[in-house]
Amino acid sequence: MEDVAFASYIEKKHFEPIQELNKQEGWTQLVERYKETKQAWSRSTIAYVMLKNEEVIGYVRGLTDEHVTLYICEMLISKPYRGLGLGGKLLNIIQAKYPTARMEMVASRISHTFYEGQNFRPFYGYRRTYEECKS
Repeated sequence: MEDVAFASYIEKKHFEPIQELNKQEGWTQLVERYKETKQAWSRSTIAYVMLKNEEVIGYVRGLTDEHVTLYICEMLISKPYRGLGLGGKLLNIIQAKYPTARMEMVASRISHTFYEGQNFRPFYGYRRTYEECKS
């Protein structure tokens, strides 16, 4: 899509539309943890939005050391714009900024086919929250 632009995240313009996308997707923890989500965006080394006519239609947020590891925390494309190659293009733009870094992420049961189609390979990992480490 030629009329789609990729831009750096600007809190005052983009945070509320990002939260609306999260809400539409059912990513309730990001919506409910509003303050923490906002802080995460402000401290992320990778923070980009996808715009069509100044409307946020997608985003990616991640962390990187710029040389070895690039971790995608969240990536979301609005449902009407899926299947148009925008997610893959967004990932390629980010990978090109850090060409020596390996890109890693966690995929859901339904998104793994997208990532496999983008030449990602599965790897094994673990996760726990702060609350889970208290027991």
